[in-house]
Amino acid sequence: MAAVDKAIWYIESHFREDVSLETLADVAGVSRYYLSRIFCYSVGLPVSRYLRLRRLSEAAQALAAGETNILDLAVSLGYASHEAFSRAFKLQFCQTPEQVRRSGHTRNLSLLEAKRMKQRAEVVLSKPSMERADTLRICGISRHYGFEQMAQIPSQWQAFGPLISRISCAPNPTTYGVICNSDDSGFDYLSGVLFARDERLPAETVQLVLEPQTYAVFEHQEHVSSVSASCAAIWGEWLPGSGKEAVQAPWFERYGEKFDPMSGDGGLEIWIPIR
Repeated sequence: MAAVDKAIWYIESHFREDVSLETLADVAGVSRYYLSRIFCYSVGLPVSRYLRLRRLSEAAQALAAGETNILDLAVSLGYASHEAFSRAFKLQFCQTPEQVRRSGHTRNLSLLEAKRMKQRAEVVLSKPSMERADTLRICGISRHYGFEQMAQIPSQWQAFGPLISRISCAPNPTTYGVICNSDDSGFDYLSGVLFARDERLPAETVQLVLEPQTYAVFEHQEHVSSVSASCAAIWGEWLPGSGKEAVQAPWFERYGEKFDPMSGDGGLEIWIPIR
């Protein structure tokens, strides 16, 4: 049973209790850092949001079935008051608990059912090389995403494209997609290129300095749209059995000269900081 399966099992068995990321990580036998990332890659939601949506979905089904005491239901799901529960419920479903109870059904509600792990197409990872990188100075644009918003990242690259020539003089510079400041709710993603310290940089850009670090470097030869599947395989399959430990530091996608940004073909590299 994989770490995410164990975490989902525990959530489904205990979601009426106080469930923390620390508890789930202990049950799954992995670190909080590791679980928060592999859960989002595999399920598409942060742990905290999955738990909240499952609780509200169960509440909606109970109300539609005739549950009369809304306060007791709210307290049983971890809400401190009728008001707090009703606010969260209406924010999620655009209906009050009373309206769902009166309707007697949930047909027009977007409920989150208990998650069954998707049968993901098998990803064959290349054997990684171990690389020591010197200091990397990267300049670009950065945006924050929830894990369920990753499909928006290509539009960030489209916005960054016109800035490349204003940062780098190279005719076809290597570009970097850096993932940093990750927590259970999301992450920052920086689209950038290397820059020299004495260069004048566009005002709308940010700079990030990556300290010298050892990385496991994986080649992703498929279309760029499937890179998240490779990332999930790295975090969920390779890392647990590798004897290596992921360092809590930025990691990145590296798009070299073979990558074609017009078609998304040509391959890229995924650099994971390890020790």
